[in-house]
Amino acid sequence: MNFLIYGAGALGQALGCMLACQGHTVDLILRPRFKDTLEKSGLTVTGYFGEFATKGSQLGLYTSLDETANSYNYALITTKAYDTASAAASIAALEQRVEYVVSMQNGCGNIELVEQFFGTEKTLGARVITGFEITGPGKVTITVSADDIHVGAPLADAISPAAASLAKTITEAGHPCRAVEDINRSLFAKLLYNCTLNPLGALLGVHYGLLGKNRETVAVMNRIIDETFAVITGLGGSTDWADSDQYKEVFYSELLPVTASHRPSMLQDMENHKPTEVDALIGYVSRQGQLLDIATPTCDTLAAMVKFKQAQYLQ
Repeated sequence: MNFLIYGAGALGQALGCMLACQGHTVDLILRPRFKDTLEKSGLTVTGYFGEFATKGSQLGLYTSLDETANSYNYALITTKAYDTASAAASIAALEQRVEYVVSMQNGCGNIELVEQFFGTEKTLGARVITGFEITGPGKVTITVSADDIHVGAPLADAISPAAASLAKTITEAGHPCRAVEDINRSLFAKLLYNCTLNPLGALLGVHYGLLGKNRETVAVMNRIIDETFAVITGLGGSTDWADSDQYKEVFYSELLPVTASHRPSMLQDMENHKPTEVDALIGYVSRQGQLLDIATPTCDTLAAMVKFKQAQYLQ
């Protein structure tokens, strides 16, 4: 198969390396500093799923879509959520050279943007709950994985053949992946997890595990869970849990311990003075709460605090 990976940071580079090792054609759209490094050193992925390595010559390395000439079975968008619209617009310029476009990003609202450019039939979404970190020149470490990648079509109907084919290919490349009927259900589950941990961990500057060991932070996380669950229900969405209390049981006993040592991606963005994905995570809950007339005071406060801190360093 032919793959385009647009916005190849840690996630995109890792998947690109794994797919290329399996014999697929992979073109990466990445930043110039990454291109220069990968041309010289190639790509190595280590950690949770084993070791994978590919030479720079085995990958298509580009800083712009204008440089590419291939047609693609799948274009995977792995940018930050705030770049979804610009990424989709760029890929749309390829017209018939792309069969399916897949949002593999954090947060909610990304699939809807991709649909605006490509329509429902060509759009897929994916939920990734694996930790990827660039640990050196041409080196990506997979630090943790809480579950398989989920991939599916925007409409909850039946498993899309395109999603099933992509899931099989990614699994064979080394990262467990499965096709699901309702990708929004999976994305809402991740939204619960991310909103509970990411902003609070970023503002306090700690890894996830510490948040679960303190009575005060547990109380804040419980309020986030209650508010996020209420918004998901208000949107007509569903998750694997009947109510927020049932989610809390699973969250504290299973989900949090698995990723206790993980540092929030939002914290890493803050440390590097980069924009955060606040608007696709807790900011999304706050916005939807206002539209649905559902009170989300804790999410509103945390979103405002993250935006304040972000504005300070971006100035």
